[in-house]
Formats: sequence, C-alpha cells, structure tokens
Amino acid sequence: MKRLYYVLLLGLLQVVALSAQQITRFAVIDLARIYVAFQTDSKAVRDWEERSAKIQHEIDKRTEEIQNLKRRQADAAANNNESEARKLEVEVTKKTDSLKIYFETEKRKLEEQKPKIPENSDFLNKVYNAARVVAESEGYSMVLNLRDNKGIFWYSQAIDITDKVIANLKSKVTR
Repeated sequence: MKRLYYVLLLGLLQVVALSAQQITRFAVIDLARIYVAFQTDSKAVRDWEERSAKIQHEIDKRTEEIQNLKRRQADAAANNNESEARKLEVEVTKKTDSLKIYFETEKRKLEEQKPKIPENSDFLNKVYNAARVVAESEGYSMVLNLRDNKGIFWYSQAIDITDKVIANLKSKVTR
C-alpha cells in the first residue's frame, strides 16, 4: 500500500512539475509585408519607419568610420608616430561630437513626427491585436518583428505567422 502511495505521489509530482514548466514558444511576423498588404492604412507608419531606418544606417556608417579612425590611431601610437596619433585623436573627437549632435537632432525630429502619425495608434493597434489573437490561438508566448530584430539569425518558416495576421486583419476589414 505504501508503495502504491509513493508511486501515485511521484506521478502527481511529475504532473505538477510538467504543468509548472511553461515552454516559451516564439513566432515571427514581417511587419513590412503587413504594411505592403495594407498600404493605404500604413503609409504614414511606413514613411516614419523608412526615415528611422535611414537614420540608423547613417549612424551605423558613422560609427564604423569612427572605429576605423580609432584603429588607425592605435596603430599610429603603437608605431610611435605621435603626431599622426594626435591628429587622428582630434578627428575621432570631432566625428564623435558630430555623431552625437546628428543622433540627438534626428531623434528629436523622429519623436516630434511620431505623434503626428494618424494611423500610428489605430493601425498598429489593429496589427498588435491580430498578432495577439493568432499567437494565443497557436500557443506562442512571444512574437518578434523579423525585420527589426537583428538577433534573429535563423528561423523556421513554421513559426512565421505573418500570413495569418494579414488574414486576420483582412477578415476584420471585410466585416
């Protein structure tokens, strides 16, 4: 009897432990494809995101240029070429300051422009709700934007729910 009790208790503990463990399932959506599918609804959002991407590209380009100058400066210092190292240090400082000003200026412009996007709250809320409905119905815990997340190295097409989100949005438009 004791043995049966222990077996039942062990089985119950395993069931509780398994139910307590929640496996996080990820899905991805491609917001760019959703924007293409709903061009009139998403124009202002797309314009803002394109501008934001251009600014980020410029920041990345300038940052790489500064890093190259820093490497050249370190090489000059290692070769005891102090005048070249000082010249490069001045150039690094100048370009770094310029980048900071560019970043602050463009960030401020984007922040000023974002509230003026009429579709921003309405259209993106619709996309969010459609993604939530699809993700919850299929057991996903998190949905990542494929284009914005540089951390996604690879993904299976099986977790791409973009078409389902588009279908969900279209079904609401036709109602």
